[in-house]
Amino acid sequence: MGRKWANIVAKKTAKDGANSKVYAKFGIEIYVAAKSGDPDPEINGTLRLVVERAKQAQVPKHVIDKAIDKAKSGADENFTAKRYEGFGPAGSMIIVDTLTNNDNRTVANVRTAYNKNGGNMGNSGAVSYLFDNKGVLVFDGEDGDAIFEQLLEAEVDVDDVEAEDGIITVYTAPADLHKAIEALKANGITEFKVSELEMIPQSEIELTGEDLEQFEKLIDVLEEDDDVQKVYHNVAFED
Repeated sequence: MGRKWANIVAKKTAKDGANSKVYAKFGIEIYVAAKSGDPDPEINGTLRLVVERAKQAQVPKHVIDKAIDKAKSGADENFTAKRYEGFGPAGSMIIVDTLTNNDNRTVANVRTAYNKNGGNMGNSGAVSYLFDNKGVLVFDGEDGDAIFEQLLEAEVDVDDVEAEDGIITVYTAPADLHKAIEALKANGITEFKVSELEMIPQSEIELTGEDLEQFEKLIDVLEEDDDVQKVYHNVAFED
């Protein structure tokens, strides 16, 4: 799984780096995180994690600073977090997390994306019970056992540590992701390929042919929507 996560982030970073839509989405997420707590990333753990993810996606510093300054200014633009669940081609399962200032627009766009690309939107909870919410950290390293011990000593709730091809992947309880990052930084690990809260499928399926093409189009349409922040699914792609 370590190599898989590293490949996913490499592909996504290459795509994100040239995508101004991604800058705008991170700007909203940073603004919401800064507005909901302290606008200082050193104090606000949620904001700090979003900023780290933005840097991984090559979001320019001025975009990050502008979003934080907007929150500091007392701007009253309100965004609501919404989750939509449904099914893609061949029984694939998809979860869509959004931040929106217009619920009607967002739900209509997400439903249309499903319907026009071989899927259908379900009710809340339709598929999320088949996913596990975990913190995921990926970084360069060889000794997974040593990392596991370091995290246990820091009293981090660790689900698993995997080491593969020079890549270490750490899975934590969602609430302990920040604690894990700080514990690893205290042990000299400061660069992360992935530092995310993820919805991880309990099992994956493989798609081929037209089903795969239609599924990939559905994911692309969802991710292109301005209100969509994250898309999770249970389809296995080759590393």
